[in-house]
Amino acid sequence: MEPILEVKNLTKIFQKRGKEDFVAVDHVSFRLFPGEILGVVGESGSGKSTVAKLVTRLIDATEGTIAVNGKDITHVKGAALRDIYADMQMVFQNPAGSFDPRRTLGDGIGESLKNHGFSKEERRKRAVGLLEHCGLPEEFAGRYPHEVSGGQCQRAAIARALAIGPKILICDEATSALDVTVQKQIVELLQSMQKADGLSYIFICHNLALVQMFCDRVLVLRDGKVVESGTPDEVILAPKSEYTRRLVDAVL
Repeated sequence: MEPILEVKNLTKIFQKRGKEDFVAVDHVSFRLFPGEILGVVGESGSGKSTVAKLVTRLIDATEGTIAVNGKDITHVKGAALRDIYADMQMVFQNPAGSFDPRRTLGDGIGESLKNHGFSKEERRKRAVGLLEHCGLPEEFAGRYPHEVSGGQCQRAAIARALAIGPKILICDEATSALDVTVQKQIVELLQSMQKADGLSYIFICHNLALVQMFCDRVLVLRDGKVVESGTPDEVILAPKSEYTRRLVDAVL
């Protein structure tokens, strides 16, 4: 099976005026296969979110390559980058902050559809259908981000990410701002969509119990480097590196 996403030697160096350069991501390599859920864990500052921003081309890589369906996207821009976002979308930690507070959830979900030529009526119908697919009734299309709970807003954010039918969802701490009960509901939603739609996920999370339950494979990052990888049971139950052992002991 060919990977849907392949990352090789991905590196990001931030240059700081008058200070030593900061290596945020240091030669990270991994592959994501169709229908797979890849967990990415590590302490704050380990490079998890920077990897996500690099893969989604929100920031440029200093070195390395990123390929989606065999196509190198490391340096694509403009219309070519918009085409990439048809295959890959991101769900952020703060769902309310990712919506325009002056526009309804339905408008936010329909924005990417507008860019792909959908009419206003088509966007409305699609937004309602996506909200219902994510467990929210039709009336939520007319609500504003501040009028819904955090869990409801995250469901709407997932609906928006699904609007143009991507094959890859990158979830950057998408459940960490939610309480435990709502976390479970969001993960169950992601699981059901993965089974129904064959989605692949990169699941960035600091909750190792959640990663163990949800993911097929796990990468452990430390100081921008991959220090360990394997199945959740291999990494969490039988860690090889001292860093991973300390990480597991600290949270489990």
